[in-house]
Amino acid sequence: MRVLGVDPGLTRCGVGVVDSARGRKAVLVDVGVLRSDPGTSVDLRLLAISEGLDAWMDRHVPDVVAVERVFAQNNRGTVMGTAQVAGLAMVAAARRGVPVAMHTPSEVKAAVTGSGRAGKEQVQRMVASILGLDDLPRPADAADALALGVTHLWRPAGALQGGERNELTPAQRAWAAAEQAARRGSHRGAPASTGR
Repeated sequence: MRVLGVDPGLTRCGVGVVDSARGRKAVLVDVGVLRSDPGTSVDLRLLAISEGLDAWMDRHVPDVVAVERVFAQNNRGTVMGTAQVAGLAMVAAARRGVPVAMHTPSEVKAAVTGSGRAGKEQVQRMVASILGLDDLPRPADAADALALGVTHLWRPAGALQGGERNELTPAQRAWAAAEQAARRGSHRGAPASTGR
């Protein structure tokens, strides 16, 4: 399974792709941060993030997109931008027929560190350990995106959105799987991301 993790944010949106491997292991495919200029209007900022998400989706052809579930915070402006970007990630996935999973921040922290109250640096250290990285993934948004991907690999049940996809006929599921495989095959020669 290939998971694209998205840590939504309007200024910095973390994106990370992980593949499952034998023995509940996860393998890093790519990681980066999509950015938008705070000096431009919100519509243009959302467009920039949307185009970046589309490029990541097309380059890596994930089987699932794991997005952090947005909760209300003290700063209403921050939560609005975060929610808008989470929506963009969900729409990018829906356009391609890719299921979306939502995971809470505490669920992600608990999955990768064992504690739902872990700090950002502890999450970074554990993500680096889980993926066998020499350096901590930075910034924290990138580490959070990878943590979302790992969390979904380890805890996929019950997190998927959109019950309609689960009601496909066997023939429809086979067609969707073949289309996904064909898209992944056509992107194997795509250039690697410079987001690392």
